[in-house]
Amino acid sequence: MKESSDFLENVRDLARDDGHYDFQAYLFVFQALEFTLKRIGRRRHISGQELLEGIKDFAILNFGAMGKTVFDQWGVRESMDFGRMVFSLVEAGLMSKTEGDDISDFAGGFDFDKTFVQNYVPAGLCKQEPPEDEATEENP
Repeated sequence: MKESSDFLENVRDLARDDGHYDFQAYLFVFQALEFTLKRIGRRRHISGQELLEGIKDFAILNFGAMGKTVFDQWGVRESMDFGRMVFSLVEAGLMSKTEGDDISDFAGGFDFDKTFVQNYVPAGLCKQEPPEDEATEENP
């Protein structure tokens, strides 16, 4: 267990030293990375855009309409904040990157307001209207 506590302590130190994002935000990045890799079905390098898609989907799954609020409490206000966290983790040796990876990969990822407020639909509900025959059918 020493290795995992050292890892967590290193992430905690990074969050404290950086001062921009809550420790939980950094942990969420790792959780979203694992979520994304499981969805892909194999361990491989993923791009910044793939990670952002995983972050968005993982946040919707875990926080629903509260995603924007949670991110705001963590100091995360835009997709580039995730890029800044990832590259801070890379600099700290807690994550890796390839030659082709760039922080700009996180630019314009997704709009928090649109994702969690304007376009959010709770699980199990759909945006479609009921079929016409059901909408006009009267109950006897």
